[in-house]
Amino acid sequence: MKIVLVGASGTIGSAVAAELRRRHDVISAGRTAGDLRVDIADPVSIDQFFKDLGEFDALACMAGAVHYAHLADFTPEQFEVGLRSKLMGQVNLVLKGLNQISDGGSFTVTSGLTNDDPIVQGAASSLVNGGLEGFVKGAAIETRRGIRINAVSPTLVEESLDAYGEFFPGVKPIPVRDVVLGYLKSIEGSQTGRVYRMGWSRDG
Repeated sequence: MKIVLVGASGTIGSAVAAELRRRHDVISAGRTAGDLRVDIADPVSIDQFFKDLGEFDALACMAGAVHYAHLADFTPEQFEVGLRSKLMGQVNLVLKGLNQISDGGSFTVTSGLTNDDPIVQGAASSLVNGGLEGFVKGAAIETRRGIRINAVSPTLVEESLDAYGEFFPGVKPIPVRDVVLGYLKSIEGSQTGRVYRMGWSRDG
């Protein structure tokens, strides 16, 4: 398959790319690195990205910015960072990619645990992740030509513990290789409308 990975230079993205390259033609994309460039917060950039890309079989996104701050300090503009980037950026990748993805292809977006397991300073993250999961469930019943869409919701990964561990007290990190399994299930499997919660559950 021709698989596009947006955010392939990150901790999770690079691990997903390394595994999929064993069996597929992988094209990496990102704002500053990759085979192709795309700023998912900019719809015009996404349009150009798909013009450069052509037809493809699967797209997974592990990119997207969100602002973190205490709720009392949040401004509307800071909330909009996550809305433009991680939420609508991934939604627009799906909407604008529908005409170029092959029959039976798949989209995979990335959410996260904060909409079910909130953290201090994470209200914008909770909003974005919940929106993405709702979009996946709603979009899955309307796609045609056998096109599938799923979300992967990873917990804290061991490789990012130094950077993010203090924001997730009591959360057990898992190796990034375990998170990769969710992307493999979405891309190489046959399910649609699913949220794969990697390393955590709603039951705690």
